[in-house]
Amino acid sequence: MVIGLLSAIAPTAAGQVPSDWPLVELRQYTLHPGQRDVLISLFEAEFVESQEAVGMKVVGTFRDLDNPDRFVWIRAFRDMPSRAEGLNAFYSGPVWKAHGKAAATTMVDASNVLLLRDVRLGSGLVLDAPRPRQGASNGSSALIVANIYYFETDVEPSFVDFFERIVQPQLKAAGMTVLASFVSETAPNNYPRLPVRERDYVFTWLSRFADQADYERRLAALINSREWKGVADTLRPKLKSSPEVLRLQPTLRSHLRN
Repeated sequence: MVIGLLSAIAPTAAGQVPSDWPLVELRQYTLHPGQRDVLISLFEAEFVESQEAVGMKVVGTFRDLDNPDRFVWIRAFRDMPSRAEGLNAFYSGPVWKAHGKAAATTMVDASNVLLLRDVRLGSGLVLDAPRPRQGASNGSSALIVANIYYFETDVEPSFVDFFERIVQPQLKAAGMTVLASFVSETAPNNYPRLPVRERDYVFTWLSRFADQADYERRLAALINSREWKGVADTLRPKLKSSPEVLRLQPTLRSHLRN
């Protein structure tokens, strides 16, 4: 099995600034059959601005192309204290009290959550374009790919160094770019009402492609490279298990899209 698509960590160039939102949750919800569009409609109408009003950022909302009953979204925070404050304000507030039950009825499981932080200065998400407004009808053909590498313990600086020095040139040669890279946040979950996968240690990055064909073309260029085969052989034993690769289609109001 080919190691999942890799994306480089952003370079440590002079003048880079930290992300305003260095702490993120990557949330994967398993839904009852046929309920994904129901939840997306409710989410985009009620749960975007209401969360951001209490100090959080709804970064992206997605349909998982490999699972019709999975909704994936990313929520970001400025730091751990503001995370606890924002979550408490939202889930004890009027919008969740009015619509939370309707959202919950679409779900089988909402506990598949990775709490992550920027790998380092400059590796986080930059969202320059405005989010589509309520009632937006222009969908996006873009594909967001989330790559998740699992480790036995915390990701070591030596792996980050390996990724930057060895992997990045191969990705660049295949025409790939990175949006952001993260590692597991090891601080205790400070809002236990919402569980996170605290025992999983991951290195995660996001890439964006024009569409599925663009992704397949660039991935083929990578895996067919003679140089990449050697890199993949070196990478494989560093990982606990096979990578998890999520192919994500942005919803109409996803901030992370084109």
